Amino acid sequence: MVVPTFVWIATIVGIIGLLAFDFFFHVRQAHEPTLRESAIWSAIYVGIALLFGVGVWVFGGAQMGTEYFAGYVTEKALSVDNLFVFLIIMSSFAVPRKDQQKVLLFGIAFALIARSVFIALGAALINSFAWIFYIFGIILLVTAGKLLVPEDEGSSADNVMIRIAKRFLRTSNHYDGDKLFTYENGRRVLTPMLLVMVAIGGTDILFALDSVPAIYGLTTNVFLVFTATAFSLLGLRQLYFLIDGLLDRLIYLKYGLATILGFIGVKLILHALHENNVPFINDGEHVNVVEITTGLSLTVIIGVLALTVVASLLSPAGRAKTLVHGVRRHAKEYLAVAYDVGDEERAEIYARMVEEESKLDTLAPRYRDELDEDGVLYLLEKAHARHAKLSG
Repeated sequence: MVVPTFVWIATIVGIIGLLAFDFFFHVRQAHEPTLRESAIWSAIYVGIALLFGVGVWVFGGAQMGTEYFAGYVTEKALSVDNLFVFLIIMSSFAVPRKDQQKVLLFGIAFALIARSVFIALGAALINSFAWIFYIFGIILLVTAGKLLVPEDEGSSADNVMIRIAKRFLRTSNHYDGDKLFTYENGRRVLTPMLLVMVAIGGTDILFALDSVPAIYGLTTNVFLVFTATAFSLLGLRQLYFLIDGLLDRLIYLKYGLATILGFIGVKLILHALHENNVPFINDGEHVNVVEITTGLSLTVIIGVLALTVVASLLSPAGRAKTLVHGVRRHAKEYLAVAYDVGDEERAEIYARMVEEESKLDTLAPRYRDELDEDGVLYLLEKAHARHAKLSG
């Protein structure tokens, strides 16, 4: 089905309008969103995406509707996985909690731009080269394999762009609110806030390399690819603050995503074989293979995600990681701002850290033994020592 130009224009204007609304009414004034605020706006953005999908189903038919929802659910799951990396980056740079909204919104906007570029390139390649589905399928299978390999979390914030910026540009080690530039000793320098945005922008490009082939494995309709991707990103900022404490608890999410990406990769390769025109495969003739329907894909995607989320939330290991994450975050927050805030605010931050620390006693012995390996005990010791110094 060919989507009319006016529908494209109206959709793009609507998406830009939602981003502008988010900035001027929520992000422009730095603050830490409450759980209630995050829950309400997350529900609103998910509701908008679902209503749009219903509209696609009504006006475009069941096939288009199914393809949209399959793409949206997959991209949303991948976006949640991206939040893990955003969390690591912002934790590594000790971004103040109230300023994290601006970083997230920048990441969302840049991700939308990067993925739009890759969507356009993907459409051009598909129209010109049928064999590109083989490449997309292999990319997804490789990505699925990489998700199963343990990563060094500390490396995520130190990408090439950051190293170049630190080497050739004047940078500051201190924040100046949410400003990107500040003055030190009469010289204009970059703040860590700008470096955080550079780090997130760089990772967004890598994310696009995975997410675009994934959704093209579910639909080749460019309008559906773009809208499912865009709506999966909108509301991601609110979702971050809503499930921040649960992110580390979703310990099996990567396995679920690896299963989904591997499944879509196989689906793409089967489709490529069915449409085959590569000379060295079956003499350039199509291969008579079974193709996976979009309806089956949607069922598998939702089923795998539900299973991995439920398993994660019920897992004692997931609960342990949630507690450890909370303690680590509060300790880093205290160490980052201890010298820059008043006595009352510093005492409040310290009290929150101590409250989280007290919960560690509820952990099973085998999980408490891992605290030293994660560096949590060192951070706590350092935070207590600094508090004693500043208080005494």
